Amino acid sequence: MRFAVIEGSREWTEPAWRATSTVQASVLVEDVEAEARRRLRSCRLQEWRTREFITGQPVPDDIRHYALQVEFAAKAISCLLPIPDDFDSDVYWPRPLGL
Repeated sequence: MRFAVIEGSREWTEPAWRATSTVQASVLVEDVEAEARRRLRSCRLQEWRTREFITGQPVPDDIRHYALQVEFAAKAISCLLPIPDDFDSDVYWPRPLGL
């Protein structure tokens, strides 16, 4: 099936439509890593790790498990080609703690 030119518009099969997709800014792996760091900061992971270092009390299991899930999600999203524009959507990431 071919599309015909109607009032100066282009056919679907013409290569000009591809040029518009390259104009968009692509998402970088660094953007995904920044989102992962933001999500880990929201659960105060660094404070828990500091407490573990100072007092010897381990990081609670739910915090540790959430951190592992965020790190895994960041690696998985970074491997996608192309990385989705909405990579920061909650659809791609583990559920935040307390919800």
